[in-house]
Amino acid sequence: MFTIGDFARHGRVSVRMLRHYDATGLLRPAHVDPVSGYRYYSAAQLARLNRIIALKDLGFVLQQVRDIVEEKVSADELRGMLRLRRAELESAMVAAGERLVQVEARLRAIESEGHMPTNDVVIKSVPAVRVAELTATAASFEPEEIGPVIGPLYDELFRRLGSAGVSPTGPGVAYYEDAAEGGGKIRVHAAVQVSAPPQEGAVRILHLPPLEQAATIVHHGSMDTMLPTAQILARWIDANGYQLTGYPREINLECPEDRDDWVTELQAPVTRA
Repeated sequence: MFTIGDFARHGRVSVRMLRHYDATGLLRPAHVDPVSGYRYYSAAQLARLNRIIALKDLGFVLQQVRDIVEEKVSADELRGMLRLRRAELESAMVAAGERLVQVEARLRAIESEGHMPTNDVVIKSVPAVRVAELTATAASFEPEEIGPVIGPLYDELFRRLGSAGVSPTGPGVAYYEDAAEGGGKIRVHAAVQVSAPPQEGAVRILHLPPLEQAATIVHHGSMDTMLPTAQILARWIDANGYQLTGYPREINLECPEDRDDWVTELQAPVTRA
């Protein structure tokens, strides 16, 4: 038999946690001295403790842990719970990774403050292009809201184009506008250049109007790291006496399998302030 302190050391948990498990009935001592009140545990109880800790680390609440270790759930139910929890953890890892990318992008934007490009930004006119597109609404223009919307849109767009026998003839063009319902929502357009005539169907084919004057800059890297480049462009526009007249378009010039090697041109419609 082990004292509570020794059992805690062998189980790599705190004495406070063992007292909590005792109070909730999750793991009671094998013996309690009736005079001193000292708790004693057996080596066999380490197996139950290990299961409790593992299930807690998976995110189960204490009632779920109790039901599992006391075999109040079937093997099939347990497998289902574990699969669901695994999916939740995988999703959380993806979300954490995406947040980390955005934090790094913010840091790079901060580091670039005060560094005004001399030749990175070009003012030019952009001709009209024919595109096929799908649209959806994002909750805001924040990267974490746009990314989950535009990615699936492009996947579906290329699937429908393939089914319709329509081949892209130029780069992808992502563009944005305020959604009709307001509230900061954004209408996201996932488009790609095509030669097919304008039509409505599985995808909408239309002429994207020209930009008489656009401030442009080329970004190298994934779209998740676009922020510093976009803010360099914004500072240049302000410093050179221009003002934005709409959301910048994103022209995917090169899209290899490795997203870190992507090349994208930002085209911000501007006018003289």
